[in-house]
Amino acid sequence: MTSPDSVVIGHTIALRDVDAVARRGAAVSLATEARDELRQTRDHLERALAGGAIIYGVNTGFGALSDAKIAPDELGILQQNLLRSHAAGVGPAFAADVVRALLLLRAHTLALGASGVSPAVPEFLLQMLARDVLPVVPCQGSVGASGDLAPLAHLALVAIGEGLAWSEGQIIPGAEALARAGLTPLRLGPKEGLSLINGTQVTTAVGALALCDAAELIAAADIVGSLSLDALLGTVSATDPRIHAGKPHVGQRESAAVARALLIDSPLRASHRDCGEVQDAYALRCMPQVHGAARDAFAYVAGAVRIELNSFTDNPLVLAHEGGGFDVLSGGNFHAGTVALPLDHMTAALTTLATISERRTDRMLNPVTSRGLPAFLAERPGVESGLMMAHVTASALASECKSLSFPASVDTIPTSAGKEDHVSMGPIAARKLRSVVDNLARVLAIEAIAAARGLDLREHSTSAPLRRVHAAIRAHAGPWTGDRSPSAETEALAAAIVRGELRQAAGVASPLDRA
Repeated sequence: MTSPDSVVIGHTIALRDVDAVARRGAAVSLATEARDELRQTRDHLERALAGGAIIYGVNTGFGALSDAKIAPDELGILQQNLLRSHAAGVGPAFAADVVRALLLLRAHTLALGASGVSPAVPEFLLQMLARDVLPVVPCQGSVGASGDLAPLAHLALVAIGEGLAWSEGQIIPGAEALARAGLTPLRLGPKEGLSLINGTQVTTAVGALALCDAAELIAAADIVGSLSLDALLGTVSATDPRIHAGKPHVGQRESAAVARALLIDSPLRASHRDCGEVQDAYALRCMPQVHGAARDAFAYVAGAVRIELNSFTDNPLVLAHEGGGFDVLSGGNFHAGTVALPLDHMTAALTTLATISERRTDRMLNPVTSRGLPAFLAERPGVESGLMMAHVTASALASECKSLSFPASVDTIPTSAGKEDHVSMGPIAARKLRSVVDNLARVLAIEAIAAARGLDLREHSTSAPLRRVHAAIRAHAGPWTGDRSPSAETEALAAAIVRGELRQAAGVASPLDRA
């Protein structure tokens, strides 16, 4: 996956852009025309206030307190108090890449021009990003409606010189972090505090980064599964394109094509062509159907998240009308159901990749099903346990993925005295997906270690692309020459898979290329 060196916000950004900014240091700038649009909507909002308009969250209270009218001389205090009171998050803090993504996405949605903020607000968020002022944002506390309020309030507090932030590996007061970066705290005007926290950016930031990693895992599942198929002396006939032309799901056809291309020229496959075996177990034979379903799920979910990245998610919105002016309208774009359901779908799809991978690992370690490989792939079975416990770890991870696959988005609980009576649980869906991505990377790493060991024990070699994959595995997990702890190697290989090292070695495209 190639990443852009710079990203312009205010029009359209992609999943790759989120990854580039959050993890690869890409620079970010505000589109010139977006700055002009921001000035127009801000001017309209200020004129509406001067004309006596009553606008939710601007000169009223919030949530169940929306009937409370706020005096003009207290509008700035209202916005500060909103951030202070709503910064009620708890739990572990989000990692630095998530916080960078939050700063990017919050600046971008404001820059789309419908929030009614001045250009100074998204520009200040970009300055924080550029100077690595990263607020401490607890990961728990949002139900994914009325915006990801609590975590985004922690993000916004630092912008006004409050809260906590990371600086040089230490957590310090937000005011001190801004001062070290040479920034003066942002002074909020009417509505600008609300606009900083009203949106789905926690759900989309966590989800987008998880999807970027998921793309690598989906590609790796085809590659590692092909390695296992060859190590288990399986047949490539189940990848015949005529089979998949009769059930032409896009992902299924892609997965079959990847496996066929990787295996078709394998000397090991040719060595047992006349062995009499007709069909492999489902974990091998049905890889195109199972892996392909995950590919199709990714295409759907990536599309939903891409739309959300580039959406107005604030409330109320300052929107142009046909007569050339603007209206201030209240709606529900802050509700994250539009991404919560898709993210839950992705979690379930990746869980199926974990469960089928675990089954392939089991077949390689079980002498009844491994077609001649030693029990647990040990050098001296009995005296040594080989990869027995590595498989147990894969089993534990796959089962944990199953428990995480109950959809968060079907849950709801009323908040704010019943005013906010249906919520999305989007941030929980995103965090569950993140956990399953991490688990799946390790499950695939364990299968890759077992498959590489299985190939080492065969008389004939595999295909050229799979030999390159084998070498990429060996860069992180050495040959199995006797019992040792596989933990560190598993973690190192899992991280390499997420970085795309196996996919690049195999010469396979990423599903992100068409997202």
